[in-house]
Amino acid sequence: QVQPVESGGGLVQTGGSLSLSCTASGHTFSRYTMGWFRQGPGNEREFVAAIRWGDDRTYYADSVKGRFTISRDNAKSTVTLQMNSLNTEDTAVYYCAAVLFDPYNNDFTAQSFDYWGQGTQVTVSS
Repeated sequence: QVQPVESGGGLVQTGGSLSLSCTASGHTFSRYTMGWFRQGPGNEREFVAAIRWGDDRTYYADSVKGRFTISRDNAKSTVTLQMNSLNTEDTAVYYCAAVLFDPYNNDFTAQSFDYWGQGTQVTVSS
């Protein structure tokens, strides 16, 4: 199993950029599909982006397509979320998550991921 640990959150102005990192300790990081989720105040945890094990195929929520980029470095057991053109609606706690191989039925919902970090706060000010 792996234990994700996020870093890189903070405060940024509208239109700015921020990069989040997640290091997942444990064995065989390369066999895990890694995902980012977020949870804003009063909202459910929602899918943001994921990168598949093996072929590094990426998946994005419609709300972040073209603005966010997910990437991974298996040698460093790290996954990164580069966030550009941030707006106030991106304000949330961002969580890194992992699932061995593929999510069940390729369903990128929170319930399909097994290992979670503690989260990192991202605040976008207007």
